[in-house]
Amino acid sequence: MNIVKTAFCSATLSVALFTGCKEKPAKPSAFIDLSAIDTSVKPGDNFFLYATGNWMKKTSIPASEVGAGSFLDLYNRTKNNIHTILEEAEKNPGQAGSIQQKVGDFFASGMDSAKVDQLGYTPIQPFLTAINSLKTPENMIQYAAQAHTRGSNMLFDFGVYPDDKNSMATIAVFGQGGLGLPDRDYYFKTDAATQAVVAAYKTYMQKLLMLTGTDSITAGKQVELVYALEKQMAESHKTNVALRDPQTNYHKMAVSQLAKTMPNLQWPMLLKTLNIQVDSVNIQQPDFFAKLNQLIVTQPLGTWQLYLRLHTINSAARILSAPFVQASFNFYGKALSGQTQMKPRWESVYRTIDSQIGEALGQLYVEKYFTKEAKQRMDALVHNLQTAFAQRIDRLDWMSDSTKQKAKEKLQAFIKKIGYPDKWRDYSKVNIDRNHYFDNVMAAEANNYQYMIQKLGKPVDRTEWEMTPPTINAYYNPLYNEIVFPAGILQFPFFDPKADDAINYGGIGMVIGHEMTHGFDDQGAQYDKEGNLKNWWSKADYDQFKNKSQQVVHLYNGFTVLDSVHVNGSLTTGENMADIGGIAIAYDAFKMTNEGQDSTQKTDGFTPDQRFFLSLAQIWRSKEKDAYTRRLINTDPHSPAMYRVNGPLMNFTPFYKAFHVVPGNKMYLPENERIKIW
Repeated sequence: MNIVKTAFCSATLSVALFTGCKEKPAKPSAFIDLSAIDTSVKPGDNFFLYATGNWMKKTSIPASEVGAGSFLDLYNRTKNNIHTILEEAEKNPGQAGSIQQKVGDFFASGMDSAKVDQLGYTPIQPFLTAINSLKTPENMIQYAAQAHTRGSNMLFDFGVYPDDKNSMATIAVFGQGGLGLPDRDYYFKTDAATQAVVAAYKTYMQKLLMLTGTDSITAGKQVELVYALEKQMAESHKTNVALRDPQTNYHKMAVSQLAKTMPNLQWPMLLKTLNIQVDSVNIQQPDFFAKLNQLIVTQPLGTWQLYLRLHTINSAARILSAPFVQASFNFYGKALSGQTQMKPRWESVYRTIDSQIGEALGQLYVEKYFTKEAKQRMDALVHNLQTAFAQRIDRLDWMSDSTKQKAKEKLQAFIKKIGYPDKWRDYSKVNIDRNHYFDNVMAAEANNYQYMIQKLGKPVDRTEWEMTPPTINAYYNPLYNEIVFPAGILQFPFFDPKADDAINYGGIGMVIGHEMTHGFDDQGAQYDKEGNLKNWWSKADYDQFKNKSQQVVHLYNGFTVLDSVHVNGSLTTGENMADIGGIAIAYDAFKMTNEGQDSTQKTDGFTPDQRFFLSLAQIWRSKEKDAYTRRLINTDPHSPAMYRVNGPLMNFTPFYKAFHVVPGNKMYLPENERIKIW
């Protein structure tokens, strides 16, 4: 069976799952892509390449993409389903005020590229005029705060979240921000790849100024001023590794004290402009705000006006006329990610709708493509993995009984969300007009901002979701102590109710185990069962846990990705721990099933255990453009796909037994060196 045929069969099965159509049960071999397996590679040398090597050799990355693989295949199937929903809603918007009308008219307005192009940058002209009229640093702070109310996190990051140390209450949270490049390190690294990105960023900023009326020479000089300002801001930014420590990124401070220690930020006026009334806030990175407090008065107002102008244009570029969209793509798509061709416009409009009124679109998606049967099967899988995890905790040889009991209490307290929310967001206050795309985005942004700030002073609503139903992802939220699996990921190759247990436990089972382990990784382990940043460990147990965490850091630091570029073991610690734990928990749960207990019956020459590991490897099959890989290494807390497979399996003895891994194989580690945490 070749890749194209398997992908088609998988897509057919996926559609059958979500439309409820009845088909003949698929043969088990349909769920493992046999043609992808490269038998010239020994499983014990590089299992990722063994399971996916032929696919890697034959697969080309589309010009409009940054990579290819299982996630993209599933995304393409899902987006095509959503495209159908969007076009149907556009043609038949239904009753005014209905979610069908809002989704359909939003899509229609975004697809009217002729009108968008005709407007040019007229929609943001009032903002640019306001910037030109700023007279004082206080005016500048006020403008930046106003930008937040329309969805632009300008100058700093701001949001309303559960309080890390009182998770039943909300708190206003301020964090470092204000940069145009993805990460602080881009401003200080001197290697050729980073410098190429910096040059492209400056070219992009210059283009934005030119598109709004500035000549090229003047624009070039202005860009240098803004870049120098951003670099000074970046000096005070914590690294991505430092941001992973929840304790050192929590600083609850009284507003009255902030007004004294950082007066240039005009805290009373800033909070009033943000439309919030609070006595205290969480300043996650005080050093950044201290630096910002200084720069506000030491940098010329004219430089700050240029900064605000550029960031205002940049934040709107994707929804303005074609020249702005192209300029944005040239930087974010080409320079940062390696794309060579822009995606069709409808995809950009879809992503905007998903980010702005995502649960409205999600309702339409769930009604058409998700079934109760899928949710019920997932409920059973999650329960089985919870049971397996609890048993693994009981067998730990490094943890005391008292800490084990608390760990199991936290595990049993998990909130489990599957498919879609029990209650949907209300978008009745969002007015959508099929003739005004920019205004629709602004209306949705304003509504989302009001939705966020109205949480202040109210009990935390733990029924909320952070992802929309079609999203192909999953997450663990330590503040809610919850694991969440949107409908989008509950499709093949991760999950299919027609698949045998080896496939589902190696696929979505690993994802479930991964998210569960996040509750006990180097970050999640610092939160208790109620979601509070509060120690529940004995000192001796936590010291052992930290030592084991460092073993993970050391192992992954040794993996080379590109030339001399290595995995950042410190940045990826939590995800690597979750991968290692997720595979072990999923495997134990699989061994509780009838198929898992049968070690003799083979399908296509593979035992159930071998099919479990092949399913795991093939869900991660992917290849990416080098530019995108470099960006991820700098900013993404996940390891590259190969090491999300090989790293955990190097440390998992049942894999050694299933594929006869022996000394001399490149993945072999002596048993006493294999990392086992959970």
